[in-house]
Amino acid sequence: MTRIIDVFSWMDAVAIAAFLGTWILQHVLSERSSLSLNAVMARRRRSWMGRMAGREARMPDSITMQGLQNGSAFFASTSLLAIGGGLAALRASDQAIEVFASLPFGITTTAQLYDVKALGFSAIFVYAFFKFVWAYRLFNYCSILIVAAPPPALVGTSEMDLAVERAARMNIEAGRHFNRGLRALFFVLAYLGWFVSPAVLIAASVAVFVVLYRRQFDSEPLRAASYGD
Repeated sequence: MTRIIDVFSWMDAVAIAAFLGTWILQHVLSERSSLSLNAVMARRRRSWMGRMAGREARMPDSITMQGLQNGSAFFASTSLLAIGGGLAALRASDQAIEVFASLPFGITTTAQLYDVKALGFSAIFVYAFFKFVWAYRLFNYCSILIVAAPPPALVGTSEMDLAVERAARMNIEAGRHFNRGLRALFFVLAYLGWFVSPAVLIAASVAVFVVLYRRQFDSEPLRAASYGD
């Protein structure tokens, strides 16, 4: 039985290390830095919950939460379809190898390596699916915490402060898992480069990292969200 380690060339191993390294580095930078767009929006989520406490009618909060849930549900459904597509690709490895060989790029691969690539593709979408489904559930919990918050007359009391903190933490955590799912979708685009060659995977991983880094630390949305701070 062929071991997985025997399927990879040294260049494949370097490419996968670069892919995982850029993904992990982007994860750390966007979630640990207080200057990232995610961090700024986490503060805005906390401000939102503070404003919610003073509203008698909390319909705007419910509508916003519904929109966040719908976004999570959409991406979860998309990820589930992609998982099915990746698994279906395993049944057509021979045809896929023939297609790659006929392309003008000189792409050569083995059935074992193609299967590993297809499984990796599906695994990334499995990860994204779990993140989006969990985010959906957390947004649902946050909706409950919003409804359970005391009336505006109790603003400034310890009871209201605790309710706001609970809702804010749940909202921030839901957003964090949603962002992790989106990050997986961005990096799965880079992963597709491996089907061409390890060098393309490395280049695509770096390109996705640069794009996401600029969006997190040097973008108009960041300047808009942090305006006035």
